[in-house]
Amino acid sequence: MTKNKQKIKYFLYARKSSESEDRQIQSIESQINRLKEISKNLNLNIVKIYEESKSAKKPDNRPIFEDMIKRIEAGEAEGILCWQINRLSRNPVDSGRIGWLLQQGILKSIQTIDKEYLPEDNVLVFSVESGVANQFIIDLRKNVKRGIKAQVERGWRPGAAASGYRWIIKKDGGHIIKDPIRFPLIRKMWDLMLQGTYTPTQILDIANNEWGYRTKKTRKIGGNPLSRGSIYNIFADSFYSGEFEYPRGSGNWSKGRHKPMITKAEFDQVQFLLGRKGRPRPKKHKFDFTGIMQCGECGAAITAEEKYKHQKNGNIHHYIYYHCTKRINSKCTQGSIEVKELEKQIDTYLSQISVKKDYAKFAIEYLNRTNEKEVDERKKITKTRQNVHNRCQAQLDNLLKNYISPENTNYSLISPEEFKEQKSKLLKEKSRLKDSIKETDNRADEWMELTEKTFNFCTYARYWFEHGSPEQRKQILYALGSNPLIKDGKLSIHLYDQWNIIKDALDDFPKAKRMLEPPRSGSNKRKTAVLPTDFLTWQARRDSNPQQIALEAIALPIGATRP
Repeated sequence: MTKNKQKIKYFLYARKSSESEDRQIQSIESQINRLKEISKNLNLNIVKIYEESKSAKKPDNRPIFEDMIKRIEAGEAEGILCWQINRLSRNPVDSGRIGWLLQQGILKSIQTIDKEYLPEDNVLVFSVESGVANQFIIDLRKNVKRGIKAQVERGWRPGAAASGYRWIIKKDGGHIIKDPIRFPLIRKMWDLMLQGTYTPTQILDIANNEWGYRTKKTRKIGGNPLSRGSIYNIFADSFYSGEFEYPRGSGNWSKGRHKPMITKAEFDQVQFLLGRKGRPRPKKHKFDFTGIMQCGECGAAITAEEKYKHQKNGNIHHYIYYHCTKRINSKCTQGSIEVKELEKQIDTYLSQISVKKDYAKFAIEYLNRTNEKEVDERKKITKTRQNVHNRCQAQLDNLLKNYISPENTNYSLISPEEFKEQKSKLLKEKSRLKDSIKETDNRADEWMELTEKTFNFCTYARYWFEHGSPEQRKQILYALGSNPLIKDGKLSIHLYDQWNIIKDALDDFPKAKRMLEPPRSGSNKRKTAVLPTDFLTWQARRDSNPQQIALEAIALPIGATRP
C-alpha cells in the first residue's frame, strides 16, 4: 500500500470557517503543519497545497475547492489529504460529488489524520461519515434558531450591537449595555437631528471631524470614521427608542431590555424629518422651513416649491410656496401659502414674546439681585447639610472602630450582620446628603443661566429671523414651540412653556407692557416698582424644566453676533 501511495499525487486541502461550525477546529496553519508531518510519515506525494477560509454548509460557495475538484477530474491528482472528512464537505451536494469520484476510481485515496478512504471500501462508510457532517449542520442550524428565538423572547436583539451599545456576558447569558465612549456621542447626533437644522451628512461631518468619532475596534475591522450609510441606518433604527423588529421586515416587534437612547416621540420626529421609512427625501432646493411643519388637515409633511412668473416686459418674479405633500391623503383640500405670508405669521408669534433690549437687561439684573438673596439662603442650607454629612461620616468611622476593636472579641459589641446593615444604611444616607448638597449648589445658578438665555431669545429673535441665515431662521421657528401646523393658510404653533409665561405676563399686565419702551429720561424707579408684579408668575415657575430642544436653540447668538 505504501508503494501504491507513492504513485498517487495528492492535493493537500485545509479549510476553516469563521462561523460557529468550526470553533473547535485548528487553524489553517496548524492543519497544514500537522498534515505535512503525516505526508512525510506516509511518504505521500503532495503536488499542491490548497488553503480556504469559507463555510462548507452550502454548495458552490468555495472557489478554491471547485478548482481542486476540476483539476482532480482533469487527472492532475488522484488523492486528497485533509484534516477530517468534514473539511471537504458539510452539504449533500459536495459530499455526493466526492463520493462519486471515489466510487469511479478517479479519486484513488482520501487520507485524513486518522483514516483512509479507498474506492474499494464499502460505499456506506463514506456516505455515513459525510452524512454525519451534513447532519451536524442541520442540528446546528436548529439549535441556532432555537437560541435566537429564546434571545428575542428575553428582549435582546440578535446580531451585532447597534452603534453606541456593546454586548457583555453575564450568568444568565448575553446582555446589551451602553458603550461608555460612543453612547453619548450617538445621543448628541440624535440631538442635532432633532433640532431640525442639520442634515445627516452635516452631522456625519461633525461627528467624524470635530468629535473624532470612530467605530468600535475588533480583531479584524473597526476603528474607522462613521460611514455615510451608517448615519442613515442609525436614524432609521427603532432599536434606539427601546424596541426592535426581528427578523427585519417580518412585522414581529419586541420590547428590548436595553437602555433606550431616545424616546419614541423623538424617534417619530426624526422619521418625520427624514421622510417615510427613515430615508432622506431628495431635495433640489434648500428651503428655510421644510421638515418642521405638518398639514393641519391630514397630518402630512409640508414641503415647498419655487415658481417663476415671466412678464411681457421681461421682468421675472420669483415665488416660494409651502403646501401639503398629500402623501397621507391624496384628496387633502389644503392649498398653498406664500413664503412672505408665512414669515409674517411667524413674526407675529415672535412679537408676542418680544421685549426691548434695555428692559431685558434690567430684568436680568433684577433677577440676579433676587438670586443673590437665594445664594445666602443656599449657603445656610448647604452648611447645615454639610454638618449632617460630617456627622454621618463620623458615625461610619466610629462603627468601624467598634467593629475592629479588641473589645469586640466574639462580636460582643457588634456582629458582622449588624456591622454590614448599619454600614449600608450610613453609606446610603451619606450619598443622599452629598447629592442634595450638590443639587442645592447648582440649582439657582442653572436657573439664572436658563433665564438669561430665555430673555436673550425674546430680545434678539425677531432681528435674526429677519436678517439671519436659513439655518438660523429654521432654528428660531423650531425653538418657538411644538407641532407647527398649517391649515387654511394659517400657521398655529403650541408655544413652549417659557414663552407662554412671558406672553401671559405681557398680556395680563398692561402697565408692564408699557415698560417695554426704553425710558426717555429719569431714573429706573418706575421700573423697580412694577418688576416684582411682572415676574411673579415667572418666579413661581422657576423650577420648571422647559423643552430641552428649545434650550439648545435659544442660546443666542445663534451662530452669529447680536445686532
